[in-house]
Amino acid sequence: MKKWSLALALAATALSVPALAQPAPATAQKLHVDMQYFTLPNGLKVVLAKDQIAPTVTIAVYYGIGFRVEPRERTGFAHLFEHLMFQGSKHAPKGVFDKTVTNSGGINNGSTRFDFTNYYEVLPSSALDRMLWLEADRMANPVIDQTVLENQQGVVGNEVKVNVLNQPYSTWPWIDLPMLANTNWYNSHNFYGDLKEIEAATVPDAKSFFDAFYRPSNAVMVIAGDLDYAATRATIEKYFGPIPKKPAVVQPDISEPRQTAEKFKSRVDALAPKPGYAAGYHVPGRGTPEWYAMGLIDQILLQGDDSRLYTRLVQQTGIAGEISGGINGDLGNMFNYRGPMLWSFSFTHDPTHTPAQITKAVDDVIEALRSTPVSAAELARAKTKMRSDLYGEIDGGGRVGLVDLLAVHALFDDDPQAINRIEDGFAKVTPALIQKTAQEYLRKTNRSVYVIEPGAAAKGTAAQGGK
Repeated sequence: MKKWSLALALAATALSVPALAQPAPATAQKLHVDMQYFTLPNGLKVVLAKDQIAPTVTIAVYYGIGFRVEPRERTGFAHLFEHLMFQGSKHAPKGVFDKTVTNSGGINNGSTRFDFTNYYEVLPSSALDRMLWLEADRMANPVIDQTVLENQQGVVGNEVKVNVLNQPYSTWPWIDLPMLANTNWYNSHNFYGDLKEIEAATVPDAKSFFDAFYRPSNAVMVIAGDLDYAATRATIEKYFGPIPKKPAVVQPDISEPRQTAEKFKSRVDALAPKPGYAAGYHVPGRGTPEWYAMGLIDQILLQGDDSRLYTRLVQQTGIAGEISGGINGDLGNMFNYRGPMLWSFSFTHDPTHTPAQITKAVDDVIEALRSTPVSAAELARAKTKMRSDLYGEIDGGGRVGLVDLLAVHALFDDDPQAINRIEDGFAKVTPALIQKTAQEYLRKTNRSVYVIEPGAAAKGTAAQGGK
């Protein structure tokens, strides 16, 4: 159904831990995740979630620094620093961390998103103590020197060149569309990074970035799995408690004004074999009733073969072979971000269909939702699909999806228990709220359209014509 994966995260584990999302024993059968939540004196938030599904644990540390809030003239720095944090720490030189994980039969990784950078490990519960020691040393004493910086500048630079710049469609739509739709620099800059700015970073820049954002008061640690609450808390206090306290990070203003005019942009992609069409609409504030309604609108319009856009664009007209997107659909999911966000969709198509024709087909679908209330049956089906997606996310391999939801609700809302109330938010949505939300947020004047013109196809045609 929904594409929960993302471009920046290398993430997902092959270790599968089923049935983490256990319905509560009550007749309501609501999601209930058992947990404990506390904050250390230095400001580090900690969420512990115990289960006995398998003798493994998932450890994750989320820092409240994503590419959205990286400093000006240092675009790509949040992503660069994610790499730097894998280069060893004061008491564990480079390689020790990874070997400890792999020698125990585990896996580890990290990623950079809009509003956080995260690091996680999935490994046997017997390795929990030594991994917490290593994570604490990484939080307190990462190695940041000229050798490490130059090495990772090269790695990230090659990643940008190989994985982005020299690929068909490149930054479309996952970077291009937010840059078009948003006006605030924090939401609209090239967050993968300008190579010149990445290469210009100095060791003092890197150390300043670490001091500014990588502090306990700007972090959440989540541990889920086969653990003992009291013993795990004591270990965390032992290793993380001595890290000095620093003030909470003051987040910049990332708000966006209400969009009042449709935006359109196109560019020729020299490597693209087919045209591409992407559209994005600003969504309601996260956690509001309208936001829950928008999540169900996403299900009705976009997710699955029964969705309205799929039916029109794929099955009926043959404009597209497939269509993907969602709320934060290219870089996460509708829960794991803070601040302005787009509901978007994108697809490639044959050149016989013009952008104007496609927009007309899209408008027909969108306007039908804005003008006519959804039926009770269609709304009920959307809620069922959403519940299936939610449980699928939580039951994903290695508890990574569960840990992610706990971490972001602690980091952004100081309320990891909110995970147990997610279903309530969707349950309250009515057909009237669906229509009201669609009328405001699916306006044409709230839309940005970004199309790709296929340079590769043009070159191929020219070459054929010359024979």
